[in-house]
Amino acid sequence: MEFKSLFANGFSRRNLFQMGGVAAFGAFIPLTARAAGARDPRFITIVLRGALDGLTAVPPVGDPDYARLHGREAQTTSQPLPLNTMFGLHPAMPHFAAQYRAGQALVVHASASPYRDRSHFDGQDVLESGFTTPGHTDSGWMNRLLLTLRQDQRITAMQGLSVGTTTPLIIRGQADILGWAPSSLSLKDPDLPGRVLALYQESDPAFAATFRDAIKTNRITAGFDANSARGGPADPQMMAAMATGTAQFLARDDGPRIAALAFEGWDTHVSETDRLTRLLGGLDDALYAFQHTLGPVWKDTAILVITEFGRTAAINGTQGTDHGTGTTAFLTGGAVKGGRVIADWPGLKTAQLYQGRDLAPTIDLRSIAKGVMAELYDVSDKALATTIFSNSDTAVPMKGLIA
Repeated sequence: MEFKSLFANGFSRRNLFQMGGVAAFGAFIPLTARAAGARDPRFITIVLRGALDGLTAVPPVGDPDYARLHGREAQTTSQPLPLNTMFGLHPAMPHFAAQYRAGQALVVHASASPYRDRSHFDGQDVLESGFTTPGHTDSGWMNRLLLTLRQDQRITAMQGLSVGTTTPLIIRGQADILGWAPSSLSLKDPDLPGRVLALYQESDPAFAATFRDAIKTNRITAGFDANSARGGPADPQMMAAMATGTAQFLARDDGPRIAALAFEGWDTHVSETDRLTRLLGGLDDALYAFQHTLGPVWKDTAILVITEFGRTAAINGTQGTDHGTGTTAFLTGGAVKGGRVIADWPGLKTAQLYQGRDLAPTIDLRSIAKGVMAELYDVSDKALATTIFSNSDTAVPMKGLIA
């Protein structure tokens, strides 16, 4: 992304978010052709930063060792929402359960990125960059997807959307993207944006053009109450507000088609029961907000929910869980071939745990993401294995994820 011309005079990205409630890096670009035949797909990735306890989110109730390891947390989810005879769903996620029953949502259990250590920073780097090792922070795999699609003769323009006050690494890179974040600021003077625009039209035309886009973008999302979005992306109300605003962009004919969001706060070392119930409820409301707000385009939508790694299989001494490995990924949307849990279940006996402590990963998250991109956008295996996920031949695209 090219930001230098926009901020050459010292105007920070945070300033632009606060002034307009949004930032728009680039104008809306209508698609002149559609991917995958007649489908006009939307692809959204939500990153849960802090490491989701997949065993609590989707408890393996059919595994006799689960209750032994998870103790009080297992009792909390002793009445899970049923998925199948082996797995249940945390009761804080009734909307996802309804999507699952409608055949529009699925779970991929015992999944993980290639990262096998327990640093949040390095784990998020690997998860979002798409490389097998940390240290690659210049671009993310969703941004490289945008570049790949633009080279396809069937798609002459494709715009991405970054949601939040900081652009997630997963969508950072050379492809220009829109940037937007909910704001709890309320302008007392409705004419202020216009006066600011007039001020910069002669002195800084580049900034004026960007600010004009920001004003236009703010009007698009004016239909939801941003004041309810206080508390940051670890707050359940903020999760729903971010999802609603994102969906309003993606529902437009001339809006973006690909978006990335990050929800914080999933590092549950202490008192996991109450905290995870609250967070999962926020995620569930966000997924429902997407379905409700996208309207007719929901049928062409896929939403992938991922996290940097899982948590320990056993509850610790502070009624939480520590950094682990295998976890749960969610996939939902009207384009998803759902109603199932995909799992090569490794078991929870001590000898079956990774390093004797974690749910062992048996499915590569890159295979899930590749499968979605291959079937939504007809991205070639070569592009997936070399450009989007470098040196990832061993992570074969998962088939049958998209209806």
